[in-house]
Amino acid sequence: MDGMLAAQTESRTATRKPVFPFTAIVGQEELKLALLLCAVDPMIGGVLALGDRGTGKSTAVRALAQLLPDMQVVLGDPYNAEPTTSTPPEQIGVARVPVVDLPLGASEDRVVGALDLERALTRGEKAFEPGLLARAHRGFLYIDEVNLLEDHLVDLLLDVAASGENVVEREGISLRHPARFVLVGSGNPEEGELRPQLLDRFGLAVDVRTPDDLPTRIAVVKRRDSYERDPHAFLRRHHKAEERQRAALLKARALLPRVKVPDAVLEDASRLCMALGTDGLRGELTLLRTARALAALDGKRVVSRDQLRRIALPSLRHRLRRNPLDDASSSSRVERALAETLPG
Repeated sequence: MDGMLAAQTESRTATRKPVFPFTAIVGQEELKLALLLCAVDPMIGGVLALGDRGTGKSTAVRALAQLLPDMQVVLGDPYNAEPTTSTPPEQIGVARVPVVDLPLGASEDRVVGALDLERALTRGEKAFEPGLLARAHRGFLYIDEVNLLEDHLVDLLLDVAASGENVVEREGISLRHPARFVLVGSGNPEEGELRPQLLDRFGLAVDVRTPDDLPTRIAVVKRRDSYERDPHAFLRRHHKAEERQRAALLKARALLPRVKVPDAVLEDASRLCMALGTDGLRGELTLLRTARALAALDGKRVVSRDQLRRIALPSLRHRLRRNPLDDASSSSRVERALAETLPG
């Protein structure tokens, strides 16, 4: 019986439809780069993708997770705990990097966790049933239409994002568990604005638009059609490109701690933020972390003004104050400030 069950499981795994390859995504270069940078350094703070529906935002997130190597976990741990030097070898296993969807209608109990009712009723035990935040630890938490998220869930996410912990107090149960993840949100700004407190928590913000040139649109449709007709063959055709991207990502992760940021680049970052009038110092910190990750991805040991310029737009476009005397878009204002303060 065990052998039959194993064979059935293996068969289901073999026939499961593979995830669309990251390197096969046509266009959306800003989104892809932002996701790669957050994979190099999760401390950047996640990605907010605003724009049109049906432009492959969730596809890109899932594809990126497939690029990452399996992570070591403590077997049986509900929080994807990372093994320590004291963890017995027999308790160490591997798992895929999780990508967890947070639906708009999710209850707070489903997000943070709640009392395990089955154990409470059948055994009279108070036990905790982990929620979506526990499942997302060390992975990605994806929220589609994040600008429509209910206020109480926004407040909850702000607390967890700031602390890296989820604190739960339910029906006599009080516990905390680690909840560190790359937060990825998407939405259409025409359907509602994002609360400023949550907006500021996203490290990077990118514009995602439907391609407006004929060759790109045709390429997107052809690749998607080819994938739908034979996903396994499509994945095999992009296998080498995926392996190259995975190797580059792992190399960048290893290089990141050794990347230096010269004082001149820090001065450039502060000068740019001052010119734009960004609140606080989160803009400079994001510029610093993102430029360092980009340098690592470029294989460089020292951050240059070039890297700073390349990541300024996604790092700062969502941090600008409203200016009633300037009707230019936030992207235009950042580009103008770049030209004035950091000419290329």
